[in-house]
Amino acid sequence: MNLLKKTNLVILHKKIQEELPEKVIQFGTGVLLRGLPDYFINKANEQNLFNGKIIVVKSTDGKLEGQEQDFLYTQVIEGIEKGRIIEETNLNYSISRVLSASLQWEEVLKTAKKPQIQIVISNTTEVGLKYTEESIFQTPPTSFPAKLTAWLLERSKNALQVNPIVIIPTELISDNGAKLKEIILKLIDFNHIGNDFKQWIHDNCIFCNSLVDRIVPGKPKNEQELQEIYQKLGYIDEQLIMSEAYALWAIEGNEDVQRILSFSKTDERVIITHDINPYKERKLRLLNGTHTISVPLAFLKGLNTVYEAMSDKEISNFFTKVALEEISPTIPIKNLESVKAFGEEVLDRFRNPYIVHRLIDITFQSTMKMKMRNVATIQRYYEKFNKAPLHIAKGFAAYLLFMRAIEKVDNQYFGNRRGEKYPIIDDSASYFYELWQKVDIQKESSVLELAKEVLSNQMLWDTDLTLLNGFLESVVNELLSLLRLPPKPSQEVRLESRV
Repeated sequence: MNLLKKTNLVILHKKIQEELPEKVIQFGTGVLLRGLPDYFINKANEQNLFNGKIIVVKSTDGKLEGQEQDFLYTQVIEGIEKGRIIEETNLNYSISRVLSASLQWEEVLKTAKKPQIQIVISNTTEVGLKYTEESIFQTPPTSFPAKLTAWLLERSKNALQVNPIVIIPTELISDNGAKLKEIILKLIDFNHIGNDFKQWIHDNCIFCNSLVDRIVPGKPKNEQELQEIYQKLGYIDEQLIMSEAYALWAIEGNEDVQRILSFSKTDERVIITHDINPYKERKLRLLNGTHTISVPLAFLKGLNTVYEAMSDKEISNFFTKVALEEISPTIPIKNLESVKAFGEEVLDRFRNPYIVHRLIDITFQSTMKMKMRNVATIQRYYEKFNKAPLHIAKGFAAYLLFMRAIEKVDNQYFGNRRGEKYPIIDDSASYFYELWQKVDIQKESSVLELAKEVLSNQMLWDTDLTLLNGFLESVVNELLSLLRLPPKPSQEVRLESRV
């Protein structure tokens, strides 16, 4: 049975479709938008707290997916919260229509004249928030910022327009709202539109930095799993999406933003605050940082997914100690209880049996991630405790071993895990390849020289990590252990301390 043949659902859907005005224009059709912002808006509509629907703008050509079922879709939420299994099913009625930018650009521009629309949401991937010199008068403009500039220009032509516009990009780059505004102002200059439009942008548009956090895999790729879900639901939904239970949407804004984004009242996981940096910091360090420092060790042990890692007693204990004992105390947030609670939530997310998160995918660009996510944590740990974080040191050693390429094929580097080749996708792969070629793993002094070279490389870390008393020694001893050459207690590597 198709979703729209469920009579009671059709009646409810049509009722909501007819009664609610369009209040949001959304650039992007991806599963993250459907699984997070659209989820919160739908939830608020069910509670009569927002009472507005979404127009979606599709940038790519092709079929308007979901049209055959009036853009109604099912969201299956599965995960773990505080050790409790969460299984929910929600029907989302929030999308009123989808417009193709390439085929219906004039219709897209017409929506700018609707005074009820006061919210713009986007997720066009990180690449979508880049400045490109182009005419905004094309049909349609190519880039998302150019499309939005054209839409806002059309909006500004309405002399009766008095409602401000709240613009919330959800692309995963720092200061995404400020970045988008900067690009739009550049496009105004490039297109010689004039200062009046610039002033209108300043007076009428609120660009919000935001942070989204939810894993939304979309529709299961495993056909058997999908059919089992359909059987439980009692209908077929071609637009079905899966998501984890955890969700966070942090938005930087003032009282006007809170008033316009009335859907935020429905769920405490939508946070509107004057500063979202604490949320960015804890996610970067605790979620992303724990992944980066822990995954190489789990992968080299022969595990393949985050769930498998958390099912392994030794590795699960390692993840936990890294997150709660070494990273959490270093996060510069006054409310330490909130940091600890977030750390526990992160570990629950890692234990989610419903999400297939491959470890090898997390290792992509490990060197860049290590710099962005973990170096500051190591430095802060020293500032607070004046000693090496031993679990992070072990994770760093595993990262060094993971980066040991044993084969190069057409500028692609491969490591060896117990006889199995794996790709090393990292901008620094060639650097590590050359270093490891010189190492005699039978000699502790040779391993020491490798670690010393890497940790002191300021081009990689913007600092010299050998200056941290004991960190090099800890990394070397762990690396020797991983190479199956554990030093005897009397032979531990001891170097001159430098502070």
